Amino acid sequence: MPGEWKEVVRLRFTGKRFDDHALDLTALAELGHFQQLLAETAKSLWRARNPSRERLPAHFEDRTRLCLRSIEEGSATTPLEVLLEEPDEKELFPHEPPEELTNAVDVAYRVFAATQSEGELPEELPKDLVAEYARWGETLGDDESIELRTPSRERAVTVNKTTGTRLAARCEAPYVSTVDVLGEVIEADVRHRKFQVWMPAGYPVNVAFSEAEEAAVTTALKEHAVVRLSIRGIGEFASDGRLRRITRLDDLTIVPVGEPRFDRTARSIEDELADLAAAVPAESWDALPADLSSHLDDYLDGLRG
Repeated sequence: MPGEWKEVVRLRFTGKRFDDHALDLTALAELGHFQQLLAETAKSLWRARNPSRERLPAHFEDRTRLCLRSIEEGSATTPLEVLLEEPDEKELFPHEPPEELTNAVDVAYRVFAATQSEGELPEELPKDLVAEYARWGETLGDDESIELRTPSRERAVTVNKTTGTRLAARCEAPYVSTVDVLGEVIEADVRHRKFQVWMPAGYPVNVAFSEAEEAAVTTALKEHAVVRLSIRGIGEFASDGRLRRITRLDDLTIVPVGEPRFDRTARSIEDELADLAAAVPAESWDALPADLSSHLDDYLDGLRG
């Protein structure tokens, strides 16, 4: 593919395990986790700047995808790069990485710098991502670390076990509860069986689905302009009540826009009336006149006593 590779961020793994600039498969998982952090941060930053738009721009995730093309000496140093496609016309200025990616890298750098100095986290960092940042580096040993450096900064920030502990302490404890929501499906990944539903409160939530639920999810995505997805299950909530993710699906139902949901689990009106009648004492029923049903209006108007 024609284009130019551009370094966006550089990670250096330090510790005995990374001598001879070698990365084992456990460390490679940390690279994948870092990519996920940047992708979710980039999405959050874009949505904060575009509150009226529900869907991400086309190929957004491709523009935030980093690649590892080499491992350099100095413990194990991994330059992470992005491929910049050749522009259609000659540009006056050098072709730069996508802004959404460099902004996400900048936020990540400042998160770990603030944690290292025990300062304030960046205001633009969503609270629901703090726990994910705290998990980065969890496979590191006590004597290991990851140094993060960007092309625009000479000083690197360090991530280690202490970093994760400090960040975790800043997280508000989540809780698990039942979920009953009606939302718009805005993204679906059938390969990894995940989709995003747009909450009425104005934010997206990730949901995992099974093969049996794929048809409902893809239909709701295809017809998102005219239908919503009724979701019941179990979810993880932040302490402020914001739904962070749906972890179990018990029921998915496609509902046309504007049509009220029918609760299949609700009790029938007959059962409700029977319970109300059972709560009335027997002597109260005995006190009712025998002709009440035939002359109800008369009794209500006081013509019969």
